[in-house]
Amino acid sequence: MAQRPEELVELLPEAERFLAREAAVSEPAERAGLVLVHDLAGDFDAAHAGALAGAHLLAALPHEVIARFDADSLVDYRAHRPRMTFSGDRYEDFAAPEIALYALEDDAGVPFLLLHGTEPDYAWERFVAAVAQLVERFGVTSVVAMQAIPMPVPHTRPVTVTAHATRRQLIEPYPVYWGEMRIPGSVSSLLELRLGEAGVDALGVAAHVPHYLAQATYPAASLTLLEHIEKLTGLHLPTETLAEAAQANRTEIDEQIARSTENTAVVAALEQQYDNFTAAREGTDLLGSSGEVPSAEEIGAEFERFLADQDRKRPRD
Repeated sequence: MAQRPEELVELLPEAERFLAREAAVSEPAERAGLVLVHDLAGDFDAAHAGALAGAHLLAALPHEVIARFDADSLVDYRAHRPRMTFSGDRYEDFAAPEIALYALEDDAGVPFLLLHGTEPDYAWERFVAAVAQLVERFGVTSVVAMQAIPMPVPHTRPVTVTAHATRRQLIEPYPVYWGEMRIPGSVSSLLELRLGEAGVDALGVAAHVPHYLAQATYPAASLTLLEHIEKLTGLHLPTETLAEAAQANRTEIDEQIARSTENTAVVAALEQQYDNFTAAREGTDLLGSSGEVPSAEEIGAEFERFLADQDRKRPRD
């Protein structure tokens, strides 16, 4: 039997202070104005950049779980095999997938929410409706996505991003790169669409991960995501530890690239394209395979290649 949206989520006692505060509001201007950041880890998270950024926030900031989603109803276990611990002659542990809503405080003591965990495989519309209900009940006024996409850019240059929003005013400083294109969907994208249809401000940034690192871990992209989240929301987020990890990772990548003349040549070509583009279009920071902004078809093809590679890594029946 299909579940109602509210049946997909369990509110914990820690949520009561947020619910009580919002229940006392009599005018829209009195709403708490909470920011909700989400990083649901799925195929639209190249180099695990969004998931790593969310995990970093949980490791660095005070937090508590205020709601849990029914991952058992939302996640395909055979597509994303959970890890189990086997010791000697018995199974000892099962790492069940989780989708949880956390309450955090930034470095200035400002509360915000983080939706963190596995991207649902099933019941997207009901899941999105359940999140939308929580947005209303908790007084959330801004919902921000962290994603990452593979792009033809070098790791030796600053990480760039694509910004998107339900209203252009929310991302006014960011350039518009793309025309219309059809790309594979994600829960995060559907959430932004449905919230916009309901009149809720929703936006996000997608970090551009070097395509040759899309299957690796790339903390530089996670760091960039948090820097843009700060810019878009006014939150004060800790980034020092992540910056150190990005620097160490950069050293490792440089060493690996240097071992192959072919890889060195590829990176050098990407650097030249990047530099030519930024010199020709000062103030913009995205390039394509020939020093021009990639076409919608090229970006769509890059998405398809990345997702197809992800699909090949999944276990088959």
